[in-house]
Amino acid sequence: MAKAVKKKTTNNFSKFILWFWILFASGIALVALIFLSASWGLFGELPPYEYLENPQTNLASQIISSDGKLLGKFYLDDNRTDVKFEELPDNLVNALIATEDARFKDHSGIDARGTVRAFAYLGSKGGASTISQQLARQLFVGVRSRSKFDAIKQKIKEWVLAIRLERSYTKEEIISMYFNIYDFGNNADGIRSAARIYFGKEPKDLKIEESAMLVGMFKNSSLFNPLRREEMVKTRRDVVLAQMAKYDYITEAEKDSLQAMKMGINYNPETHSVGLATYFRMYLQRFMKDWIDKNPKPAIGDESDRYNLYLDGLKIYTTIDSKMQANAEEAVNEHMTKLQAEFFHQNTPDRNKTAPFLDITPEETKSIMERAMKNSDRWKIMKSEGKSEKEIRESFDKKTEMTVFDWESPTKEKDTILTPRDSIRYYKAFLRTAMMSMEPQTGHVKAWVGGINYKHFQYDNVIQGARQAGSTFKPFVYAAAIDQLRLSPCETRPDTQYCIEAGKHGNMEPWCPRNSNLKYSGNSYSLKKALANSVNTVTAQLIDEVGPKSVVSMVRNLGLTGDILEVPSIALGTLDVNVYEMVGAYGAFANQGVYVKPVMVTRIENKDGTVLYEYVPETKDVLSKDVSYAILDLMKGVTQGGSGTRLRTTGANKWRPEYDEIITGYPYKLTNPIAGKTGTTQNNSDGWFMGMVPNLVTGVWVGGEERSVHFKSITYGQGASMALPIWGLYMTKNYADEELGISKEDFVKPENMSIEIDCEKFQEASDSDTDTDDDLDDLDF
Repeated sequence: MAKAVKKKTTNNFSKFILWFWILFASGIALVALIFLSASWGLFGELPPYEYLENPQTNLASQIISSDGKLLGKFYLDDNRTDVKFEELPDNLVNALIATEDARFKDHSGIDARGTVRAFAYLGSKGGASTISQQLARQLFVGVRSRSKFDAIKQKIKEWVLAIRLERSYTKEEIISMYFNIYDFGNNADGIRSAARIYFGKEPKDLKIEESAMLVGMFKNSSLFNPLRREEMVKTRRDVVLAQMAKYDYITEAEKDSLQAMKMGINYNPETHSVGLATYFRMYLQRFMKDWIDKNPKPAIGDESDRYNLYLDGLKIYTTIDSKMQANAEEAVNEHMTKLQAEFFHQNTPDRNKTAPFLDITPEETKSIMERAMKNSDRWKIMKSEGKSEKEIRESFDKKTEMTVFDWESPTKEKDTILTPRDSIRYYKAFLRTAMMSMEPQTGHVKAWVGGINYKHFQYDNVIQGARQAGSTFKPFVYAAAIDQLRLSPCETRPDTQYCIEAGKHGNMEPWCPRNSNLKYSGNSYSLKKALANSVNTVTAQLIDEVGPKSVVSMVRNLGLTGDILEVPSIALGTLDVNVYEMVGAYGAFANQGVYVKPVMVTRIENKDGTVLYEYVPETKDVLSKDVSYAILDLMKGVTQGGSGTRLRTTGANKWRPEYDEIITGYPYKLTNPIAGKTGTTQNNSDGWFMGMVPNLVTGVWVGGEERSVHFKSITYGQGASMALPIWGLYMTKNYADEELGISKEDFVKPENMSIEIDCEKFQEASDSDTDTDDDLDDLDF
């Protein structure tokens, strides 16, 4: 009987063993079948192996400054720039592994222990998704489905793809891909954008607590948004720090200390309308579009297959210096804030009933407003929607909430309620500006400021805007005269009324220009003193002697384009030019007569570092070294005894009884050699200053969008008041940073100079002009 019981027990155990192996083998077979089915596409199509080996993610194109800084990016939806594993700090990698996948280094894509635990406890003690699985989901699977059946299919696909990723990539590559692919919110796609946007630094510079915050956002970046839910994000950060302590990446003491720290968010948004060099970036966008249109991808050769500026991760190396760009923008902001306040002060309704327009008729005002309305987005959108003109016009008189530009606000914006018509008038009242700075020997543009605020004023006055040059054109007339007639800067001409008869140089009527003060001193001026004080009568004599045709020919060679009439009046700057061309042209004076076309892009690379484009300098010999140096000597007189003299001194405060206010002086005190020229156009509509030191040429323009928006008097309306201060502030900031290497030395004088510039060797026609031209000082028409 005992034997029978023992035999039965043995049989039962054998059956148990048999069934165990049957079930185990069936489980293995089932898992294998599931994986095979998934690989065959029965649970949905899987990406091919080629795609796994080179997953395609949208990469933003980078704009890189000459000093290696990231100026900005071009992107549509994904502001992503990949970083390599070597660029990730250890604390960031450790925080990720401790929080998301503690056994990441030991498994091959699937964490068996974590999976069993997740099934046993139905996920109550944590999920089982490894970093590899999460990467597979983000790259190829997508958002988890709410359907349980579909969710299971997605999980199976993740398993298969995770194993394939582990076979195709190293652990380090998977880590870097994981950080690069994640969307951290607020345009922070990938870890590099996240580090820059939330902390203003590169990933390699992240501190432990900063790394912990970013890793904590992997749970759900839209929920754990540090800009909206800082306390919640801090709590999540502290959980990550606790996990790092649990797995001995930091000590308990370090954990406690770090958890006690505040978040320390340093928000630096990366959008197309904010940040450094916004106007330049928009110019660059147009440049790249033109380049892409002309350069199909070389590997294909098919013109229909072109680079994508927003997806292909191009690297665009520019000539802009990030420090000089920042100095330029700061100089513009500092001066324009004060200048605009003065303009508003002078254009209150009780002082100017047609503000912001000055000295125009109601019909002219109506014409300006009508043109602005029809050019507005509101008009175009409503017209495209089929609205009648009556409906469109009525909409311009309905008050609406809006955010407008405001110099006085820390954010440069304020919320208000205005009618669209009033908002047009409001924006017309703001003075605009343009500034460009270039290295004359190379043509490299170092700074580019196209306006006062790109978000609200998107017209780029550096290259899109063209305004009358005023007296900044006069050096070209003097250069033509010195070149053709071999004149010395010490040659003299009388300041008397001078007329060019009708028909002599193509002018239809006699041309008899007057000086800005409407007077003639009757004295003789050296060319140097005449240019320094912008004596129009002397300039008229010179263009009469050489002829407008020769002047036009020369400025064409110096890069000025557009419609330039060959008439005498161009001598006083009646033609429209832009800052970009003027800086290029002046650059030839500082470069010994050689014109170098301004360049902004030096090289373009694809995401792998292959060079796609390298610039070739465009140069032209226009003037001799002697002539160009003589012009520099002439223009140095502008800052030594003419309208640019205020660069040399702080200036005295002056009382304005009409406004019961004090005009403050100028804080520059520059002592180094400076060649420059101020310029002002009729009615003070445009103020210019062109300033040069041996290795930097800078042009500044200030004026209203409409020529009728201007200062009433010369006190503030001239170039010496509107534009020169920006140059002075900019150069003061540049000189404060010795690493920039901006010249303080004099311009190099050519050997065997054939044009005499030493006026002691010339007999002055009269010494009486020394003290009789006070009424011309600081005037620059």
